[in-house]
Amino acid sequence: MTHMKIAVAGASGRMGRMLIETILAADDASLVGALDIAGAPGLGSDAAAFLGTPCGVTITADFSQALAQADFLIDFTRPEGTLQHLAYCAAHGVKMIIGTTGFDAAGKAALKAAGEKVAVMCAPNMSVGVNVTMKLLEMAAKNFSQGYDIEIIEAHHRHKVDAPSGTALQMGEVIASALGRDLKKVGVFAREGVTGERDPSSIGFANIRGGDIVGDHTVLFAGIGERIEITHKSSSRVTYAHGSLRAARFLVNQSTGLFDMQDVLGLRS
Repeated sequence: MTHMKIAVAGASGRMGRMLIETILAADDASLVGALDIAGAPGLGSDAAAFLGTPCGVTITADFSQALAQADFLIDFTRPEGTLQHLAYCAAHGVKMIIGTTGFDAAGKAALKAAGEKVAVMCAPNMSVGVNVTMKLLEMAAKNFSQGYDIEIIEAHHRHKVDAPSGTALQMGEVIASALGRDLKKVGVFAREGVTGERDPSSIGFANIRGGDIVGDHTVLFAGIGERIEITHKSSSRVTYAHGSLRAARFLVNQSTGLFDMQDVLGLRS
């Protein structure tokens, strides 16, 4: 069994701490670096101080220090930071597991280019359950292609900065692809006032932000006389951390390439 040497970006944040705790508990992984932005409250402290048992890894804003021993960097930060980390990792042979959402077209192009130099796994949601749900949505969409209106409802905590969520967008893309549609053309992201009757080819999105909701996603297929709801609810970020380690184990045997969780779980059609 390969022992994985992993660094974590955003080490002071909620997801960073969950990743650190999960890595420290894993038999096949070691935490060798902890990275955060300049001015982050945890800089200079032990990465596991919040657990009450120091691990000997100090949180730093210095890429070279945080990644000196790392074979992998797990990053759930924001696009601008992730892309800086990506450029460094591609240049230094550090594989990346990316859960950051909100990349624009240029960011997506940068991910693809980095995959030509080093193995990268990028997914808007690392949960195994969510990614199995994606497969169920593909199956459902093919069977509900006529006579069913499709709406995607997502809810997240008050601190989430992008909407719709990356997971909701991926759900829309999976459904649109299964139906032979282009989400950019059929996605409806806001409704207000007199909107007219619903276009039967559209895929609607609704976003909720509040409290400490980790992440809820429901896809509604509404027909005449029945409706089908496929729902996934996250009650803890630990599912994303476990998925990230599963992704790292997958990347052990990859030298280059851009992958997602469908590849990791063997769900690719």
